[in-house]
Amino acid sequence: MTQTTKVVLVTGASSGIGEATALRLAADGHRVFLGARRTERLEKLAGRIAADGGTAGFRRLDVTDAADVRAFVSAAIERWGRVDVMVNNAGVMPLSPLSELRVDEWDRMLDVNVRGVLHGIAAALPVMREQGGGHIVNVASVGAYEVVPTAAVYCATKFAVRALSEGLRQESAGDIRVTVVSPGVTESELADSISDPRAREDMKTYRSVAVPASAIADAIAFAISQPAEVDVNELVVRPAASAQ
Repeated sequence: MTQTTKVVLVTGASSGIGEATALRLAADGHRVFLGARRTERLEKLAGRIAADGGTAGFRRLDVTDAADVRAFVSAAIERWGRVDVMVNNAGVMPLSPLSELRVDEWDRMLDVNVRGVLHGIAAALPVMREQGGGHIVNVASVGAYEVVPTAAVYCATKFAVRALSEGLRQESAGDIRVTVVSPGVTESELADSISDPRAREDMKTYRSVAVPASAIADAIAFAISQPAEVDVNELVVRPAASAQ
């Protein structure tokens, strides 16, 4: 258990990296507040955490709705009085070649992967500044460092997350800590959103070697456990057997 109990908000907490992060941080003794659209999963996860001796709350959350994200943060404050860490994890990945012109899917990625992160920052940052500190953790991807076929828009959104994180870090030095965590291939439901048949088959091969979501949760736990004077800015976590 960590020496300092923190209030940690996690978006996209109903599965994958978000769920694993909630479990890991609750096990470390933090109070976790969970957000996602699938409230039945959040309820089950919060119950599991409570049964293991941890502390968790939850609220339905749509990160594409700025007002809903503000309400999510307000609910955590109402319950525990502060927000120490905001983990902007929610994301979607409907890959396809640009030539397929799946504009609706492009818009969805921009809404969730970019605007969702911005909404999380906008809701949490004023609270953290008022209380004198905090930590923003943005989950990006190795796609924030490279571009591959069918992933141009997805990678663009993750490049944006990395850029936003670096800009916030520079603007908040000495006040708000900022970490961007970039997973490589990770066991999750993220690929379930791929509707393009060719991209879906390619992803099956790509995901033949993957790290468990708990590995990413461990990286997030490492970043937030550092002393206040230490700011871990970028973590890239890949399968050891993968060159990508």
